[in-house]
Order: sequence, then structure tokens, then C-alpha cells
Amino acid sequence: MTNNKMTIKRKKRHNGKTTSASTMMLLQLMLIIISICLPSFTTISPLRAINAEEQPIDITNNNGHSNLLEGQRLFQLGNYKEATKFLWRAVLLHPSSSSSSAYTVNEAFAPFLQCYMHLDKLVDGMIFVAAESYLRGQDDMGDLYLQQALKHTDNGRQNSAVVRLKEIVSNNDNDGLMKFKLIQEVRDSVDVARVSTTNGDGAAGGSAETTSSGISMQNGSSSTANAALKYDNGHDDIISSQYNNNENTNNYSLIAQKYQNYTPEQLYNMGTQYFNTHQKNYAEQFFQLSCIKSNTTLAIACTTAVYLRSNLCLWGVNGTDFERDMEVVRRVTRVEGERYRSVRQLRRTSTNNDDDDDDSEEEAAMMIRKKMGISNLKAENDYILWNRATSVHPHMMLGYPLSNDDVVLKRYSSESLASLDELRARVERRTLLESQQQQQQQQQQQQQQYNYGGAVDERRSILELPDDLPYSVMEMRDKFVKKNEVYKSSKNLSKLESSSQSSSFAPIKVGFVACGFNSKAVLYLSHDMFRFFDPDIVEIHIFSTGQPDPPRFIEDTMRGVDWRQRVMDTVDYFHDLREYKGDHIGLARYIHDLEIQILIEWDGYARQGDRAGGLMALRPAPIQILHQEFLMTSGAQYIDYIVTDKNVSPLELEGLYTEKFLWLPNHFFMKGHAMQKELHPPRVEYLPKVEKGSKFELGVGSPQENACLSSNPLGRDSNDDQVSFVYCNFNKFLKHNPETVRSWIRILQQVPKSILCLLENPVEGIPNLRKFVTEASSSGDDTSDLNDRIHFLPWEKNPFDHQRRSYSLCNAMLDSYPYNGHTTAQDALYAGVPIITRSDGNEMSSRVSTSANVVLGLEEMNAYGGVNEYETIAIRLGTDKDWFASIRTKLIETCLQKNPMHPYWDALRYVNNFQNGLKAIWNNFLAGNEIQHVEVKEEREQGTLETEIVAREEKRKKARDERERMTSKDEL
Repeated sequence: MTNNKMTIKRKKRHNGKTTSASTMMLLQLMLIIISICLPSFTTISPLRAINAEEQPIDITNNNGHSNLLEGQRLFQLGNYKEATKFLWRAVLLHPSSSSSSAYTVNEAFAPFLQCYMHLDKLVDGMIFVAAESYLRGQDDMGDLYLQQALKHTDNGRQNSAVVRLKEIVSNNDNDGLMKFKLIQEVRDSVDVARVSTTNGDGAAGGSAETTSSGISMQNGSSSTANAALKYDNGHDDIISSQYNNNENTNNYSLIAQKYQNYTPEQLYNMGTQYFNTHQKNYAEQFFQLSCIKSNTTLAIACTTAVYLRSNLCLWGVNGTDFERDMEVVRRVTRVEGERYRSVRQLRRTSTNNDDDDDDSEEEAAMMIRKKMGISNLKAENDYILWNRATSVHPHMMLGYPLSNDDVVLKRYSSESLASLDELRARVERRTLLESQQQQQQQQQQQQQQYNYGGAVDERRSILELPDDLPYSVMEMRDKFVKKNEVYKSSKNLSKLESSSQSSSFAPIKVGFVACGFNSKAVLYLSHDMFRFFDPDIVEIHIFSTGQPDPPRFIEDTMRGVDWRQRVMDTVDYFHDLREYKGDHIGLARYIHDLEIQILIEWDGYARQGDRAGGLMALRPAPIQILHQEFLMTSGAQYIDYIVTDKNVSPLELEGLYTEKFLWLPNHFFMKGHAMQKELHPPRVEYLPKVEKGSKFELGVGSPQENACLSSNPLGRDSNDDQVSFVYCNFNKFLKHNPETVRSWIRILQQVPKSILCLLENPVEGIPNLRKFVTEASSSGDDTSDLNDRIHFLPWEKNPFDHQRRSYSLCNAMLDSYPYNGHTTAQDALYAGVPIITRSDGNEMSSRVSTSANVVLGLEEMNAYGGVNEYETIAIRLGTDKDWFASIRTKLIETCLQKNPMHPYWDALRYVNNFQNGLKAIWNNFLAGNEIQHVEVKEEREQGTLETEIVAREEKRKKARDERERMTSKDEL
């Protein structure tokens, strides 16, 4: 591009004014271009309330502010095509002096591009800006946006306007006037305001148009997702079928009538408002209507509606709608993968013997690895790029029962977020800074600046990545190898000891980063591990970006227990980095400057908006690991390892992961139940109730006696209230699906007087679940209403009481599939409640209980044969009292085992294995070896003794005291 600069004599001015150079400093909006491609309902701001009677703004053509107001009004009404006209005028009319302007250029330019995004014509928006820049003599800006358009369309192969503009700019045969006219034609072809005037607006226009993805569609339909949501024969629309068959059709009709003038985008934003206020029923209806009204082209609306229906158990008549919903998920994700995912070679195979070509190829591959954050020691031949995120979020994917052939689509959803995570983080940071800036301008009438290696005017420039980011893995390795040699020399180690650079002699600096160092499940399970790390092997740093729990919550709900404080009291360094929330660049520098060697990610894709998004892509540490929180592949090539075990992630399933495995012995899941004094170990014999019908008391009475706290456990018409067996599942409804609930129905039918105890999570889903039970059980041998034998418990806020309820209210847990119980499963097991689980899945989240049962010696609870075996085991457990008693007793004995502890509950043993795995990974890195799967072998078979627990805690305390003494000495 730079060799074919085009100079065009200005032919005219816009309303008598040229655009100021500062106004056209639109580099800041490149990140908006990328971020608004990302369909995340959690980051969309709700629209303000729309007044249907609101009148158009009185426009003065040469007044930028009035054009901005009218553009904003049309934008909020969903009239995106018409809005672009006024917003672009506001951009052009922005004065050169910011002090004299009532608005910033970004306030006009950001919604301008967002209009193109909502119309699924983002690349057309880039081309429009590029053409306008060329026409106004700003060739550098034109080159920039043309290059971005080429990048997002595979070098223009998916968009004819991109190709045309590239040809015009590159052709020096045409004179300046001819180029001017040709560029005008390209600009006009992508000007949606002009097209809407000519062809009609949206579906009413009745004209075919080519989308930015190169797909020709009728009636303004403009998304590749449209093709994804059609059956192969092209006749039956899955979404329309869903709408026609859903039991909420009447509600849809009422809402559709009331909001008939709303655009799909407006309906989507209404759904977002209800979603954010936890009104799931309303949210589902608005998302579904948005999907329908867009003719299924707004794929994120369609898939979010699917997610909410899964939460609410809105499965249709006997589950028929659920099957259609899963087909939506499969087809959308598959087509988005075909459209937006590309796999490219890191280094092409040379076709000749030219060493210079080989060197240049290798250098190019090294540059790509650095840019992508991929370790040079990771044997990757390809790198993965996504042009936008999939419409299905990875956390949604966890609960969807896709076939083993389709489970790779779950990896796709993770890949897409990982590929764009850092870019979105920069946009969110810029947006936050702009919001702060606007507030400060209103209060102080001065600009807010933020330092990224120099003062930057955030209003007029993007947050560019500094040249040194992402950090180079090989540069970090060279530094750490030298430091290791210096350390060995300073300790005067023998020649034999120091003969290899591949052994680390100083403690390894290990960091854990998360926003959830408070009363979250991951800390409930794992906070005890920090009591036991050996200070001679690792130095533990916590990087906490989230808020602590409120004191009132700690005092009342947690009864004085503060897990965050417990971690602070035991780790080497606790870094409270709330001020870095949203500042992934600053956080990466902070961590890197501390020379963290291994960084462990504890958020995954949970808590979107609070987690340290984009951090890991900047490579603040040479080794990066995913652990515990998100039980699926990160999809990120900049994550080196995932902590797992061979039962959960056998070698034959490595294709479902982008990481290498760190296989721990026993169970990969850390759980500190046996270490927490607030949790009571189970007893084989239940404490008797004072009298029948007395008030429920935790730890008193058997599950049969307590009967899920129901006064009529077998139904109002039953003359017998003696329950024979209590099955339970305390997972959220998202983990349920028709196939699983049908299994539960058949189990209840085969075990007389048994009941099922569930958690009301959410309450709104209970009527839908009961309706499904009535429909699904009508064809069984037992024609009575099984709903009389299904009961729901409210959520228990205190986690210790929640765990103890399992002991008092549950005989056996019927696990969810393919999204197992995780925290709830550990609670059940430590209450002496065996878990029947399906073991025929390939996903990490579906194999957690399978691995647990193997380690506990209860492999007969694993249904390797699938759903039929799952039911057979459950029925036998509920009808064979002796077998159930032996299974339960065996499980309880593992909980009570001390001196030595049972490996499943042995937190110190877990930590020893974990830190040995980290040491093996680090030594392998220092040696410069290729990153491979690592299997940790236990140093001894015997479990931990109580004396060893005391000794390790004393060792840690001594090390902390010595460090504090040295720190005080240095300060003096």
C-alpha cells in the first residue's frame, strides 16, 4: 500500500469546511471495530427508555452537535441505516479545537461503526471510512482502514467492495479525477443510508444484497448465522418452529404485538435489560422475538434465548423444543467456525535448499509466536485465528449435551474468545477511561490521562499495545537461566549439583490470578491448599483483582468465616490489585516485573466483566496454566498446561484441548473439606429425631425421615408417608436436560416410594420442569403423577449448612450429564452420599465424578455404558439395602480416615503432587525442552499424617516470619 500512495486533488469541501486532522485521528476506533464483532450479552449496555412520541431533532446541517443528537436518537430507536448519515456528519463537523466542542469525535464515530455492526456490515463500515479518507486526502488513514478490512475478509475474498477499493488504490494508470470518481462509487455502494433510501429498509425493502461475508440474501437478511439456522433442505426454519411450538407462544404474541415497531436490535437490548435484572422469563421472550424478527440473522439473540430456555427448563412438549435448540447450537457454531475460524501455518515447508529462506521463515514464525503469545517451546505447527467470537459463550456450552462427534464445537467457542480476549480487553479499558473522562470533564472541565509509557490523550488515540507486549517467552527463559546460574554460584553448590542448568534451585515464583478471592466456590474448595505449599520449592503470589466480601456478609451469612483473609494469612504475598480491574496491560506489567515464573489462571471465562480479561494473552509469565475454575479447554494457545488427571483427560482426548496436560495422581480437583473445621464429617449412624414430625435440624434424622422437608413426600392422596429412598441433585437447572430427567422419572417408577430432592435454581423453572415430568411420565407403567414425589429445596446461603444438608436429606446423588456436579458433588461425597454418574462422555466437565469414584474405590457407581447403565445402578442402589449400606459405609470411611488420610481428601498430599508437577514443568522449561504432557508420580504411597500437617504449617510460618524480619531490616 505504501508504494502506491494516491494523491487526489480536493474537489470539494463538506459544507464549506475541511475535516481537521485531529478529528480524523480515528485510530482509537480500530479496537471498537474488533470489539463490536464480539457477541457477548454480558457486555452490552442497556438502551435508555425509548419514548415512541419523541420527535426528530431539528437539524442544522452545519451544526455537528445537532446531527449527533439526531444520530443518537435514531440509533436508540434501532434505525441504524438512517442514523449513519447524521453520525457521519457529526464526525466531519467536529471542530479542530476540542475546547470549543460540545462533544468528542468518538461520541459520533463509535455509534457510527456500531450501526454497521448491528447491520452485520462491519467491513462495509471500514471501507466507507477508508474511501472517505482517500477522498479527503488522508491516505494514511485510508490505508489503515483498508488493511483492516482486508484482514477481516481473508484478503478481500469475502467482500467485493474491499477488492474493488484495493484495485483502485493500487492502480496508478488512472488519473486523479478518475480515481476520485471510482472511489466515490465504492463509498456509495457501502453507504447504508444511501442503500436504504434506494432499496428500502431491512426486510421491507424486498431486495437482495450482498453482506460483508459475501453471502447473498433476500429481504435484507444479512448474517451467516441465517444459513446456520436452516435445515439442509432450506425449507424448515428451526427458530420459527421453536417459536410456533413453545408453550409461551401466547406471551410471545402479546409482547410481539406490544413491541411490533421495535427492531431486532431493540428487542435484543430489552432482553439484555431483563437478563441483567435476573428476570429470565421476560429476557428469554425478548431474545427469542429478536431472533425471529431478524429472520434468525441475529444469532446471538437466538443462542441467548436457547441458554435461557435451558436455565428455565423450557423444553417444549416432551422435550421436542430442546432438541431443536441443540440443533441451533450445533449449526450456528459449526457455520461460524467455517466462516470465522482460520488455521495458518507458523512456518511453511521450504521448497528449496536456500538457508536464507529458511532463516526468514523461522524469523517470521518467531514473530507470530510472540504476537500470539505462543511459547517457542510449544510444538505448534499452526496458529488459530478467529475474526469474531462464536454466538455461544463457552460457559453456555458446558451444559449442552452434544454428541462426542460434535463436542469439538465446545473447543471452538473457547478458541474464539481466547483469540479475541486481549483485543476486547483493550476496548473495555478505553471505554472505561472515556466514561471516567467524561465525568471528570463535567466536573473539572479537564482531560483525564492514563499512562502507558507516556501521557496519552485517551479521547483521541487508541490504547495501542506497547512494542514489548506480549512478552517474549524466550527472552524470559534466557533471563531465568542466567538467574538460576547466579543463584547456584551464590550457594556454592557442588559441581555435581550444578552440572545442569535444567534444575531450579531457588523457590519457583508461582502466581494465582483471579477476581474470585472471596466467597466463591473455587475458594471454598481450594483455599486450604495455600496452607501447605513448601516454601523451599515455591513462593506463592496471589493477584486478586476482585472485591472482598462486605463485612456484614462475612459476619451474618458466613458467620465470621473469611476465606480471603485465610489466604492472606498463609500465602507469601497477597497483592490486592482492585485498581487494575480492566487494566490488563498494567496488570501484565505488574506481574512480569515481579518475575513470576508460573502464572495460574483461576477465572476461566466465568465472571465476564470482572475477570482479568486479556491478561494471559500478554504473556506476563513464561509458563501459564489453567486450573480448577473452568473445566474445559481455554482454547488459548498462550495457555501451556491444564491441570487434570488421566481419568478425566486421557491421552486419546488431547484433540479437544489446546493445552498440554498436567496429570495429577488421584483426583485433579482440589477440595479442602477434611481440613475445614466448619464442615462436619459424616457418621454411619444417623442421629435420631426427637419425635416424628419435629422441626428439621441439620445432622439429625435420616433422609427418609426428613423427606426433603416435605409434609407429604409421596403425595397428598397417599396414605403412606414412609419414604423408601431419597435421590437428590442439587445442581442448577442449566445442568438438567430432557434425557437426564427422563432417566430420573424411570428410576422413580422402578423404586417404589422413592422421592427426588432438587434445588430450586431458578425458582422460575420449577413449573416448566413439573410440566415436562407430567408429559414424560404419562407413557410409563406408573401412571400416577410423579410430581408428587419430586420436591424442591430453597438455596442455602451459608455454604457449610448447604453441605450438611446433603447428609440429612440425600441417600444418593443422581449426577447431571454432561455437566457434572462439581462443588455440589464434593459436598455430597463428604456427606457420605454416593454419586451415580454417567461415564460415557468425552468432555472434562462430564468426567469429574467418574474420576472421583475411581479414587474413592467406588467405580461401580460409574455408568460407562451410558444412560441405561446409569438407571440400572441407581435402581439397584435404591432397592438393594445391603449393597447401598456397603457403598455408603465405604465412602464414609474415606472421609473419616486419618493417620494416614485417604488420598481423595488429603489436601497436603494434593499440594505436594501439584508443586512437584510445577517443578517438573519449570525444570523442563529451563532445559529448553519442548512442552509436553507431564504426569506426576507420587513420591510415596502413604497418605499424610497429622504430624506432617502441623510440621508443614510451622515451616510456612517460620518462612513468613523470617521474610518479614528481613523486610523490616531492609526498611531500617
